[in-house]
Amino acid sequence: MQRRQFFSGAASAVAAAAVSPVAMAALPEPVIQTSADTAAPLSPPNGRPYQPVVTLNGWTLPWRMNAGVKEFHLVAEAVVREVAPGFFVNMWGYNGQSPGPTIEVVEGDRVRIFVTNRLPEATTVHWHGQRLPNGMDGVGGLNQPHIPPGKTFVYEFEARRPGTFMYHPHSDEMVQMAMGMMGLWITHPKGRHPQIADVARDYAFLLSAYAVEPGAMTPRVAEMTDFNIWTFNSRAFPAITPLVAGLGERVRIRVGNLTMTNHPIHIHGHEFEVTGTDGGPVPRSARWPEVTTDVAVGQMRQIELIADEPGDWAFHCHKSHHTMGAMGHDVPTMIGVDHKGLVGKIQKIVPDYMLMGERGMGDMGAMQMPLPDNTFPMMTGKGPFGNIEMGGMFTTFKVRKGLAAQDYRDPGWYAQPAGTVAYEWQGVPLDAQAPRQTLPGTAPGAPSVHKPAPANGHANH
Repeated sequence: MQRRQFFSGAASAVAAAAVSPVAMAALPEPVIQTSADTAAPLSPPNGRPYQPVVTLNGWTLPWRMNAGVKEFHLVAEAVVREVAPGFFVNMWGYNGQSPGPTIEVVEGDRVRIFVTNRLPEATTVHWHGQRLPNGMDGVGGLNQPHIPPGKTFVYEFEARRPGTFMYHPHSDEMVQMAMGMMGLWITHPKGRHPQIADVARDYAFLLSAYAVEPGAMTPRVAEMTDFNIWTFNSRAFPAITPLVAGLGERVRIRVGNLTMTNHPIHIHGHEFEVTGTDGGPVPRSARWPEVTTDVAVGQMRQIELIADEPGDWAFHCHKSHHTMGAMGHDVPTMIGVDHKGLVGKIQKIVPDYMLMGERGMGDMGAMQMPLPDNTFPMMTGKGPFGNIEMGGMFTTFKVRKGLAAQDYRDPGWYAQPAGTVAYEWQGVPLDAQAPRQTLPGTAPGAPSVHKPAPANGHANH
């Protein structure tokens, strides 16, 4: 197999080609992916069958079978991730990408993972949520030695329960995770499971956040609260691939959170149920309909829905500043401030000066404001009706009638049927003399206070 061109397009179906006995005694050849496109699902060429997931703007790691054991090879290394078109960030990841490739196995599989460290410092891999021998848990110094630069360690255990899990370092964790070291692990059930439904489409992605100064390429690793790049699988809108579904299909979406805060993930136009966590499937009796689920730090949430409303539906984090690009968090509020005559005077001194915030920040979506090189704009993205004015953790859920089962291509913008789009009122205009907001404290009936007159010649204190 070709090491750096294994996935040159959507995906390759050749995941684990036959190899000689001599090669089986050596390390598996690491497969490297550099494209940020969403790869097609990787159907298992051997081992027990399962329905594969689609990793949003990611891919699934191929394996080889060796005496009944699934062998994978992860390479921890420095990578450059294209977070959005023209916006590149220096990260640390696995096999050419951040996040690293998704590992897919089946309940009961014996798994062997070779981890080669090409970072400038030691690392480990923790298999978040797995039941495994203590010495395979990946906490450096506690239950294994740290993996020195240039060395390869081997993890081996049985995938004991189905579910949605993650992997990440437990060695200099603050720095390495801030630099993007993380990945997904999916364990499929070995047979029909009473709490796990069959679905037509199965999506998965991780939530990640970075602090990248305008014009810079390397995240600020010591940041704890003030992040400015919010991503699904280290991609920011409009570079996040849409999730597509055929009308009437049952869809599963798996979301993991390795940021420093919680994320209320919200979908428009549909209801869903949380059907699983990193602890396993949720019993059917414990589920209820939602349109938003909060994914806390270190958690996985698995949601399922029926795609029964055609259209292009927003799918995003409901923390509003998480659907923005690299905005400044110390910008003063200028709404309502009269700048009349001021801009021209300032431009005589600073020719590139632009007024921001007098009427809110919506104008930023259309501004062609000069930005430092390699800086992601605060608002971006265009739709069929104009600027979408979003960024960060935002994409679309596109439901279409007649979509083929294995078709994951973007179907383009939805054509709404006539009479189903909000429109401008063309009748009698609103009475211009209607009451308007009054100045604070002057509304009819508003409470008022006054200072009493001095008593006995002394001022009140």
